[in-house]
Amino acid sequence: MRIDLHTHSTASDGTDTPAELVRNAAAAGLDVVALTDHDTTRGYAEAIAALPEGLTLVTGAELSCRLDGVSLHMLAYLFDPEEPALSAERELVRDDRVPRARAMVGKLRELGVPVTWEQVARIAGDGSVGRPHVAEALVELGVVPDVSGAFTSDWLADGGRAYVEKHELDPFGAVRLVKAAGGVTVFAHPLAVKRGECVPESAIARLAEAGLDGIEVDHMDHDEPTRARLRGLAKELGLLATGSSDYHGSRKTCALGDFTTDPEIFGEITRRATGAFPVPGAGGRR
Repeated sequence: MRIDLHTHSTASDGTDTPAELVRNAAAAGLDVVALTDHDTTRGYAEAIAALPEGLTLVTGAELSCRLDGVSLHMLAYLFDPEEPALSAERELVRDDRVPRARAMVGKLRELGVPVTWEQVARIAGDGSVGRPHVAEALVELGVVPDVSGAFTSDWLADGGRAYVEKHELDPFGAVRLVKAAGGVTVFAHPLAVKRGECVPESAIARLAEAGLDGIEVDHMDHDEPTRARLRGLAKELGLLATGSSDYHGSRKTCALGDFTTDPEIFGEITRRATGAFPVPGAGGRR
């Protein structure tokens, strides 16, 4: 089985619609794909309606969190999307995205970059607007060569000249909320130092004590020594070790299935979940 547990669609900051994403996942030879858009479940219905036969969909989300001033992302799988407490927190994060993006546009204009809110809104389309959309605007204007080039201290990285904070969950609270909604939590790319400051391993240990289920080990932003360290840490802390592409369509260079999760680990995730169940493909209805 080929299992990719971290992908994004146009419901947040990917370039594939949810329907395109599941069709592309099947074409890439995946057996299981998780839809984990940022702080939203809005892509579920379209993905399920288009799900090809032979592909299983795991519903999820990537939750924006912050600990001691450091931004981090929490993957949540198979939770009840209607559970009110978790739904309310996701809504707070989403509601803060537009004013935050507008504020980043304002900072960029102060720095002499002729970006406009209309440009960023066009790029985001119906998606949940975020830094990648602002980054793509910088690419369009020729300010940076690619999206990753915008995530530096000069521009949009945490603490960068055009960075603006947004409402983010406390990760311990996120673990509790997801658990209460019947879901499973995995710390996304925990040592991706190229993205900026990371929380210390002691924080991962504290999250494990608080109920964290796993850590994302095999990821494009972890080199081989980092993966080995994280695999050892997962074993030491009794955490599940996952792997995934973090696919964003054409917005990133990674391809669906670039990194995958062991079927036994996936089986344990599904055993722990009580809020929702994986959806088997029925051939797509549209």
